[in-house]
Amino acid sequence: MTAGPSDREPQRRQISQLIVEYSAIDRLPTSAGERTVAHCLMARLRDCGVPAQVEPVPATGSFARPIGLLCGVGVAAGALAGVNRWIAVALAVLAAAAIADDVSGGRRWFRRLVIPHRLAHNVVARLGDPDAERTVVVLAHHDAAPSGVIFDQRPLRWIARRRPALLDKAKTSPPTWWPVIGAPLAVAVGAAFDATWLVLAGAVLCALNVLVMIDIGRRPSVPGANDNLSGVAALVGVARAIRARPVQGVRVILLSAGAEEALQEGIRGFARSYFAGFPEQTWFVNLETVGSGRLALLEGEGPVVMHDYDVAFKDLASECAHELGIALTRGLRSRNSTDSEVPRRHGFPVATIVSLDHHKLIPHYHLNSDTHEYVDVICVDDSARLAEAIIRRLGTSRSM
Repeated sequence: MTAGPSDREPQRRQISQLIVEYSAIDRLPTSAGERTVAHCLMARLRDCGVPAQVEPVPATGSFARPIGLLCGVGVAAGALAGVNRWIAVALAVLAAAAIADDVSGGRRWFRRLVIPHRLAHNVVARLGDPDAERTVVVLAHHDAAPSGVIFDQRPLRWIARRRPALLDKAKTSPPTWWPVIGAPLAVAVGAAFDATWLVLAGAVLCALNVLVMIDIGRRPSVPGANDNLSGVAALVGVARAIRARPVQGVRVILLSAGAEEALQEGIRGFARSYFAGFPEQTWFVNLETVGSGRLALLEGEGPVVMHDYDVAFKDLASECAHELGIALTRGLRSRNSTDSEVPRRHGFPVATIVSLDHHKLIPHYHLNSDTHEYVDVICVDDSARLAEAIIRRLGTSRSM
């Protein structure tokens, strides 16, 4: 039986309390604030009777610095094109390849060589049946992003008001990283074919991208109430529900990752420690920014190349939402990356649950206005209910 609003009210009050408390802390990736929130979350889970610990992992604190440096290499390549065009081509291609590698979650060789590593702080908790052959990992992240001029939503809101049909038809978010990768590629092509105008255009775009990264890199974190304390609050709700009514047939791991906003640095550390030991029957449920009002199940993601998630698991999640009476939008894909990309690359089925407003946008995304007053607590609670239902279905169903 689906719980009514009065039955869920204590849970929703706890969701609001967590979001208000943690959103007051500046918690950039690998910062002291991120560490503080990780330890507070661990204590909160333990108070619920859920075993949890904080696990530090090596990580870089921002994507802005490595990407900004690589864009600077693109500018240098443009300047060298008139001196030695083949050196310019080599530098520009190297910069484009390294940017694509970094933003798509590849080896990140440039970041590892050039950027000093610090520590991100993951929170890991274990529930369910410890002897089960099946594992479900529920994800969220507790760090928060910096803002930047590039995240201004006014142009998109203008389109939503004046040309709503354009957004209604859109099924995939804009490829925001393509111009960053394409700028040094333009320099390379222009230098190779001695096209001065293309070299200049690419170098100018590289310079603009450098300025964008400087702007992002110098900012403090936004409150991040929706992105992603909504997911953290839902994660705690799942912990309480499983603790109160244990599930059989599945082992449950709850992960609140650090340094997600540095492009999935925290879960990459988690993967190094855990993925090799997971059984073949392991699924991931990612609760990513779930307080915008309308829950959606992403079909896939990919900053450079789009990759769809496992179809059977997405359908199972959709069936669970239908049984609970939770509206769940389907058919959308994201050109931004989430923590889901790491388990997907390792071959694990993933269900990425996000939320959108009536324009199919994430309101206040990476803006200082991402505060607790704008979080739809009912939407957050519904995401927790859905994650719990997916766990219980996997514990009883043998067909997956």
